[in-house]
Amino acid sequence: MDITIHASFLPHLDPEASLAFYRDTLGFEVRQDVGGGTMRWITVGPAGQPDTAIVLHPPAADPGVTDDERRTITEMMAKGTYGIIVLATKDLDGTFERLQAGDAEVVQEPTEQPYGVRDCAFRDPAGNLIRINEIR
Repeated sequence: MDITIHASFLPHLDPEASLAFYRDTLGFEVRQDVGGGTMRWITVGPAGQPDTAIVLHPPAADPGVTDDERRTITEMMAKGTYGIIVLATKDLDGTFERLQAGDAEVVQEPTEQPYGVRDCAFRDPAGNLIRINEIR
């Protein structure tokens, strides 16, 4: 089989704050922005990688989610335990410095992990955990 990851979904609570983080802080391209108000689906992705995307979506939009589930999702997002994505870069220190200068919430500075990866971690405006691995 020839299968690739095309899109991953992360929730947002404030589309403008999430858009600013992914576009302005991470430098991702905005590929689509549909809907209105807080009910927006924003597709972003790294420049030069048109087949890889993240869709930022309103977590309350799914009609199959109960009110109790929405509360749980909101609580997990606030703790940073709901949405997680792992990105990668060849320049971890430079990327960390740019994100830190862009007021991203630092969770972990660049660290050599015992399992053989050097990485750092941030939270986006919705609380999603963004880990960034160093490509060696």
